[in-house]
Amino acid sequence: MPKTIIIGAGAAGCFCAIELKRRRPDMDVTIYEAGAKPLAKVAVTGGGRCNLTNSFAAISRLAEAYPRGEQVMKRALRAFSQQDTMEWFEREGVALLTQDDECVFPVSQDAMQIVRTLERLMRELGVKLVCNKKITSLSELDADCIVVTAGGNSKAALQAMLPPDIGITDTVPSLFTFKIADESLRSLMGTVAENVALSLAGTAFRSHGTLLVTDWGVSGPATLKLSSYAARYLADNAYRATMLVNWLDRPESEARQLLDDCISGNGKKFVANAHPEGITERLWQHLQQRAGLRGDLRWQELGSKGFNKLVSTLTADSYQITGRARFKEEFVTCGGVDLAGIDLNTLESKTHPGLFFAGEVLDIDAVTGGFNLQAAWSTGYVVACTIASEK
Repeated sequence: MPKTIIIGAGAAGCFCAIELKRRRPDMDVTIYEAGAKPLAKVAVTGGGRCNLTNSFAAISRLAEAYPRGEQVMKRALRAFSQQDTMEWFEREGVALLTQDDECVFPVSQDAMQIVRTLERLMRELGVKLVCNKKITSLSELDADCIVVTAGGNSKAALQAMLPPDIGITDTVPSLFTFKIADESLRSLMGTVAENVALSLAGTAFRSHGTLLVTDWGVSGPATLKLSSYAARYLADNAYRATMLVNWLDRPESEARQLLDDCISGNGKKFVANAHPEGITERLWQHLQQRAGLRGDLRWQELGSKGFNKLVSTLTADSYQITGRARFKEEFVTCGGVDLAGIDLNTLESKTHPGLFFAGEVLDIDAVTGGFNLQAAWSTGYVVACTIASEK
């Protein structure tokens, strides 16, 4: 009986095992998991609701979702797309809901429904699962094929496990929130700005979306996207950088026109009491103070100096990032197995036939919104199809 060993019982490993067993019922498929139970990260993803994929409708370029691994994901999504994922789970009895933000969740809003579905299928198909079994070196394994899906490991752990000629890029955190030292900003805890643009001064890293002010700094989709895009840069700079906030997500010329409209329509009103649409009163008062404007200043008294300062504050408000904070229970790693040594169509090692990789162990990671789990489903599927057709 041909034998395949899968290292890691996460989303990619379990999905790969299920698809492989369906195609090759005669194959011995065993998963070794270092933890006490399978699918531990799936159980907590999406705040325990499991954001299992995304419609991709709001993505114009794949690189917007996958800062690293775009070329692999182009191929993998052709083999098993987000629509395939939704149909796959719906066939297994999981009703799905696509939210307005294009994130896809089970209607039950319960991640354990996804976990139980995958566990059931593994049992029914005869996949062997061995938990509390940490594999530290592939040399201890005897199988026709080995699939490594142990994402989240350090570079040192991967180097110890894998053959020495397998390239590993440094692993650093991705998808995290920013610690900001500015007390005045943090005093706005709970404030939500719906449409902002974030950037890191002196770099090309940019993100757009909703910003949430927290008691430690900033969070929300815009922050998480920027942390993903700039993951390696921030790690290299000890998570110290200057964050620029465009509170309007508009160019300076439009911000100037917006303020001109405020002056013409509210000349005798206090600046504090008449503010541009889309900015809350609480945030506007903070920005007025950041611009150095008096609280009793009227719009008609603003003057060119005050006007320019307010434009600058609205479009390039500067804050110092002093560190990172973990995003809830979710943790994504930037880095892993170097894609240069992998056949991008089959995800098999170019130098070690029968050795495959899927999921986060590869140098593939994504922004928040279900894209990371989609990478797990798609790459696991590709590996299963390759092994089933070749072995």
